[in-house]
Amino acid sequence: MRPFGPAPEPRTVSEAQENMSRISPWWKQDRHADRRPFLLARNRIKAAIRAWFEAEGFTEVEPACLQVSPGNEAHLHALATEIAGPGPAPTRRYLHTSPEFAMKKLLAAGEEKIFAFTPCFRNREHGPLHATEFTMLEWYRARAPYEAVMDDAAHLLRLACAAMGQRVVSWRGAVAVPTGAADRLTVAEAFQRHAGIDLLATILRATPDRDALAGQLRVRGVTVRDGDSWSDLFARVLAAEIEPKLGVGQPQILFEYPAVEAALARPTPHDPGVAERFELYCCGVELANGFGELTDPVAQRANLEAQMTLKEKIYGERYPIDEDFLAALADMPPASGCALGFDRLVMLAAGATHIDQVLWTPPA
Repeated sequence: MRPFGPAPEPRTVSEAQENMSRISPWWKQDRHADRRPFLLARNRIKAAIRAWFEAEGFTEVEPACLQVSPGNEAHLHALATEIAGPGPAPTRRYLHTSPEFAMKKLLAAGEEKIFAFTPCFRNREHGPLHATEFTMLEWYRARAPYEAVMDDAAHLLRLACAAMGQRVVSWRGAVAVPTGAADRLTVAEAFQRHAGIDLLATILRATPDRDALAGQLRVRGVTVRDGDSWSDLFARVLAAEIEPKLGVGQPQILFEYPAVEAALARPTPHDPGVAERFELYCCGVELANGFGELTDPVAQRANLEAQMTLKEKIYGERYPIDEDFLAALADMPPASGCALGFDRLVMLAAGATHIDQVLWTPPA
């Protein structure tokens, strides 16, 4: 493969547009020749993963991209369209941000072990690790603990690297050896180790205490603004002080997220303040996000409504709640699932430096 040197990050939107104008279109033969080894690597990795899932007894499914609701996470932004029908008014539908709702309906329908390579769409997401249209690898195991999909996620990273003969993974100066089991670290342990913060002391009876977290941050010299919520402060520390250190040396799983940061995950049996949510990191890059799935429709509705109330407060819009999804939860068995950014996985395993290098036709 020809090397791709990382370009400096643009400082403004106009600078980013100017940088893009200097790059030849992806369909020019010389640029495609540079990208093609990464694209063939993508095919090899996908074939290896598909073969593994099939050997494990999974069924591949194809969730529809157009949905009533694109997902109800406050900070995810969807793309909408209008469908013309026989009636006088068009019907609004959304390109999903994840196939999660559709795949859980399949579990309710009786499927036990399913996986999908699915196009997903997220607005306001651009950069070396983000594209408006990208591929999600998502899978579910009925009646399995969420530790089982933790193991799956770590294994898929090893499998992708093995498909490329890659013994060491690197990203922006960070290095990890993907062989062996991934290290596991609770979110509370990570905040204590990397930021010196007692996170659980700021969660009282599953309710986050904003002032308690703000007080700990001020002691550390971190700026706290009047309008910052507990979740704002949590996200700021996670992004700045913790994530860059995760998965360095070896892949790492961050688990037991605060329940307020896990709207679709069930609470842990030992502490309702934390939930069965995990993320897989390698070289500081988040690769996968998984849950022990919440199947209580009443609790799930409350969580989704809270997320949409927050979205409306911050961004001035909200998305519909998928009533069929909530109805399906009554028939859905206990399950665990995981969503993995397939393009990011290919990037790390193949040594790419920008997501456009591993997309056959990068979005304009």
